[in-house]
Amino acid sequence: MSGHSHWAGIKHKKAMVDARRGKLWSKLSRMIIVAARRGGGDPATNLALRYAIDKARAANMPKDTIEKAIKRGTGGLEGSEFEEVVYEGYGPGGVAIMVEVLTDNRNRTAPEMKKLFERHGGSMGAAGCVSWMFSKRGLITVSTSAVDEDRLLGIALAAGADDMKVSGDVFEITCEPSQFEGLKKALEEAGIPLNVAEIALVPKSNVSVTDPEVAKKVIGLMEAIEDHDDVQNAYSNFDIPAEILTKVSS
Repeated sequence: MSGHSHWAGIKHKKAMVDARRGKLWSKLSRMIIVAARRGGGDPATNLALRYAIDKARAANMPKDTIEKAIKRGTGGLEGSEFEEVVYEGYGPGGVAIMVEVLTDNRNRTAPEMKKLFERHGGSMGAAGCVSWMFSKRGLITVSTSAVDEDRLLGIALAAGADDMKVSGDVFEITCEPSQFEGLKKALEEAGIPLNVAEIALVPKSNVSVTDPEVAKKVIGLMEAIEDHDDVQNAYSNFDIPAEILTKVSS
């Protein structure tokens, strides 16, 4: 079972709770601000901004909130200056973890991240210590009950996917980041419901975690990292059997 696809599924369910608390909207606003600052406020010409807006709409963020975030990014409204930072480290069982952050105070966020790792049995490492274990990929998952496998494969390959496999109860489709928008659009136009659709850091190989106690600690660390206000995304290469993962993440 792919640790990343299962974690993506857990994050997808958890996002519904986060949205009610407003935390997810805050994180997505930061993503929009930074994308607009880097590439301008027009999503037609700024792919990163279009991706951020799509995620915001999927989380039911109000249109005026999205527009305000774009204006903050382009200088139309005052707001905090956010910096992109990536933290790397190891969790229980030796799993590798990558954390993408948008922060307005690196001197505050770094020690907080270090403390989170240590509190949950992990350790934060130097830049580059685990990044070589991951590659940036477009990732889409579709429930196996939602579509015929041959039909999905045909559409996905024609739209630029380079791999599709069954992982538990989902089809996991991956592609080069440059093909992501076209692939996502093709699947949506075919009426195929998407569980997860994101550009993610996907592990090149996985670390097996079969001890339930270690698995619980891994998920506890991942959830603590995700709950931090500055964290945009957290990725890991754990490989936990589905029955254990369901128990420890319920």
